[in-house]
Amino acid sequence: MSLDDRQCPFPGSGSNVSEPNETGRAPSPARQMVPVSILGIEGLSGLHEAEASSRLQGEGPNEIPAQQKRGLFAIVLEVVREPMFLMLVAAGVVYLLMGESTDALMLLGFVFVVMAITIVQERRTERALEALRDLSSPRALVIRDGERRRIAGRDVVRGDLVVLSEGDRVPADGLLRRALHLSIDESLLTGESVPVRKVASVDDHPLDRPGGDDLPSVFSGTLVTAGQGIVEIAATGPNTELGKIGKALEQGKPEPTMLQRETGRVVRILAIAGLVACVLVVVVFAITRGGGADAWKSGSLAGIAMAMSILPEEFPVILTIFLALGAWRLSSRQVLTRRMPAIEMLGAATVLCVDKTGTLTRNQMTLRKVATRGNTIDLGILAEGLPDEFHELLENAILASKRDPFDPMERALHEAGDRLIKGTDSGRSCVSTP
Repeated sequence: MSLDDRQCPFPGSGSNVSEPNETGRAPSPARQMVPVSILGIEGLSGLHEAEASSRLQGEGPNEIPAQQKRGLFAIVLEVVREPMFLMLVAAGVVYLLMGESTDALMLLGFVFVVMAITIVQERRTERALEALRDLSSPRALVIRDGERRRIAGRDVVRGDLVVLSEGDRVPADGLLRRALHLSIDESLLTGESVPVRKVASVDDHPLDRPGGDDLPSVFSGTLVTAGQGIVEIAATGPNTELGKIGKALEQGKPEPTMLQRETGRVVRILAIAGLVACVLVVVVFAITRGGGADAWKSGSLAGIAMAMSILPEEFPVILTIFLALGAWRLSSRQVLTRRMPAIEMLGAATVLCVDKTGTLTRNQMTLRKVATRGNTIDLGILAEGLPDEFHELLENAILASKRDPFDPMERALHEAGDRLIKGTDSGRSCVSTP
């Protein structure tokens, strides 16, 4: 069989076009329809709509409780509690009491600048996070009243029968009742990037722990990489494994960042130094000028001026501007900053600790070596094109996989092919195949 007679391993070379599914990828023609006869869907009735509505009302929606939204007042309160901000306000009030209205208005103007920058940045982040939550909400294909219907993931209830196929996100925890070569990527919960096999079970028993092959339990948020199946939902929302993680995270109170602790310490030191300097200037000034009422008044003004000269009033403004610039630079790399002091914390990190599974890395498989006929080649140090024998092996491996794969191993093969053989004569003839 010639290359032109076979399926092209590179995406975009065929004429089949389909609508994207909930994962944002275009499904291949083979997975647009669930094989009813193989899974036996026609014999299932599922929950009645009335029962599903009653459970949804009684148990709540299938969603992880989000952190309490921070309104405008909460953000303003958080800003005004910052030590540097309080120092700026105190300096402005003191200048106003001294009759220095120009300096007072300038400092109080800086107060509104700091508040405006912080509030605008954090409100934009909050709105972006809300929009992302709405976009990432999955949908589920359920069987109710004997009919298949696609509903929002938040409307899935305990007892629902959910039909899963390649590329779907599991909407809730449940037990697999029927399956056809089903594999699921549970790296969200376990950190292991290799998908695990699932087997169907008709028994009612508690859900297993995530991870491990040949188990019937499936978990919310995990990704179906191959096969199809029917799941009976056993837990939704905060009762899922993912929901338990969310509840555990909610119990932890946010600690002040290193920047907040450092600025608080600097403000205390400067405040004490300013107070001591003020007292010394007042006493020395009054004693050296006779100790009269006018001398004490003049000494008080001189002491306050000395204290104000110690306080760096411009520091809060500069700090806020630099943090806002950091948030803007992070946003250009698709990173949202919910609280600006966290930017300094991220920049101060010098050591990144990860566990053996590399959970904090890219979490994807990569083809590193190819072996054939006793020869092995390391793709990581490959400086030029593949030799013919390795070229043929990689090409056949890609042709044996799906055109638009979800399986991590098949995706690794496609990525290696895009990098190493797509621009070759075989790759060009494949791309030109109708």
